[in-house]
Amino acid sequence: MTLKLSSASFGKNESIPAQYTCDGANLSPAFNWSGAPANTKGFLLVCLDPDAPSGTFHHWAAYNIPAECQGLESGIARQDPRLQQAVNDFGERGYSGPCPPKGKPHHYHFRLSALRTEALPVPKSATCAQVIKAAQQFALESAELVGLYARH
Repeated sequence: MTLKLSSASFGKNESIPAQYTCDGANLSPAFNWSGAPANTKGFLLVCLDPDAPSGTFHHWAAYNIPAECQGLESGIARQDPRLQQAVNDFGERGYSGPCPPKGKPHHYHFRLSALRTEALPVPKSATCAQVIKAAQQFALESAELVGLYARH
């Protein structure tokens, strides 16, 4: 099987609804996944904006997600006991949604990685970039879902 990532909140290359952005309630979208490798011990879910003017912007890194988990509902709390969340490039722990400058749509890459570890070796104060780097050595497979958002 191949790892697959989908969302009930938006489809592949579709517009991300405002409730999941800084223009709305800033809720994390809902996600479901399937097809994880048999030796998966945990997951990492990130949101990146490679179109940001200053380079790739990290919006979210949810990690140490248990292997038996097959998705996350919308609106994950910043202190959800089921997982850990890194400090994003806004300087906040947890999810901070799309908030691009006015103009062209940005592409938001939600990437799920199946990992061969239950817990990443990072401090509780870790940034998204630190979590992503630490996960590289444990990555088994990944899947991606891209959504679009523009402000006018």
